[in-house]
Amino acid sequence: MTRAFLALVARDLRLAARVGGSGALGLVFFLMIVTIVPFALGPDLNLLARIGPAVLWLSAVLATLIGLDRLFQADEEDGSLDLLRQSPLPLELVVLAKAVAHWLTTGLPLALASPLFGLLVALTPPGMAAMVATLLVGTPALTFIGATGAALTSGIRRGGLILAILVVPLMVPTLIFGVSAANAALGGTVPFATPFLILAALSLAAAVIGTAGAAAALRWGE
Repeated sequence: MTRAFLALVARDLRLAARVGGSGALGLVFFLMIVTIVPFALGPDLNLLARIGPAVLWLSAVLATLIGLDRLFQADEEDGSLDLLRQSPLPLELVVLAKAVAHWLTTGLPLALASPLFGLLVALTPPGMAAMVATLLVGTPALTFIGATGAALTSGIRRGGLILAILVVPLMVPTLIFGVSAANAALGGTVPFATPFLILAALSLAAAVIGTAGAAAALRWGE
């Protein structure tokens, strides 16, 4: 099962690299939002630094949605999902493998690129380090929440809008605690560890609930 799991992760990574994937588009979208905000707010560096974590986290949430509707839909259209359902690998592990591959091509690049984008919103070095930490811990929650919505809409053509309506409200707690942790690192009244640990707990809970929920949705769609 371990070999099959790793093979499925590698397959999705190869497909993402071959067709361009959502990772590059997510980074471009991330860059567009972070670039536009300073032009809209003006040259007030104090204001930019104060809202910088919120801008970066909101950009990450929206960038995660790019390509999420194709997480299972492409396999549904070409018949690969039927083969995966009939394989000895449990459907939960199939969902977990595809979610891990999606995070590696979307969430991880966003987290690693956040210090560079943090320069555009006047973040200090501690703020950049906090953004990397919170995005590394929090973006898995976004991926697993999105995986459940992607499984529910896998049989719907052009279900991207429905997917966004389903999953964005569920991503709000992750957004709140991600921004709170980043702001706490910049000298807030709340210790950094408190919202950071809650953010980690949200990702762990989303990994379990999202994997089980997406697998159940795929079984229901057979």
